[in-house]
Amino acid sequence: MPKNKQNHTFQRYAYVRVSREEQHEDRQLIALQPFDIPDSNIFIEKQSGKDFNRKTYKRLIRKLRAGDLLVVKAVDRLGRNYAEILEQWRIITKEIGADIKVLDMPLLDTTYCKDLLGTFIADLVLQVLSFSAQQERDHMLQRQAEGIAAAHAKGVKFGRSTVALPDNFEEIYACWRGGELDHGQAAALCGFSVRTLYNITAERREVENR
Repeated sequence: MPKNKQNHTFQRYAYVRVSREEQHEDRQLIALQPFDIPDSNIFIEKQSGKDFNRKTYKRLIRKLRAGDLLVVKAVDRLGRNYAEILEQWRIITKEIGADIKVLDMPLLDTTYCKDLLGTFIADLVLQVLSFSAQQERDHMLQRQAEGIAAAHAKGVKFGRSTVALPDNFEEIYACWRGGELDHGQAAALCGFSVRTLYNITAERREVENR
């Protein structure tokens, strides 16, 4: 691999993210195969993309150096918060001086078109895509809330009669459905066992799917 003036050997890295433990990252890993990235340089994380407070992502950022290349399958694998995606892109490309390649959007490839026009086009496309990523997340949470409200309006009761739901259950449930909490975290916030929460959420999802 080529070296820069500081004798740093340029490295290729990849960031792979899914929102939940039960989800699989295979599709993203297959897309990375043509780039011959060492396994030690592929950072895999199973956590919500609502913000960038993620241990694995932070560890990756500490590894990046000027001239390195970061490959991701799609912008929403980086995250789903519009403002924070733009800020992280700036940190990686401007402060660190590394390149980014987004496989699902060829225009988002900072290894090409490094002139002013190319940078402008990449920045514009990034803003549109990152905005869309957050909009999709917001719409998902809104659809969940509307479905719950509609069920309540029809007199649907959730959970077993012997279980009292906490006042903030709807918020916790929406965060769980959105991948921001796993079952264990949601159960702890509700004061339930994981089994009890499984039963309640199973009833809730059954009603939502009617």
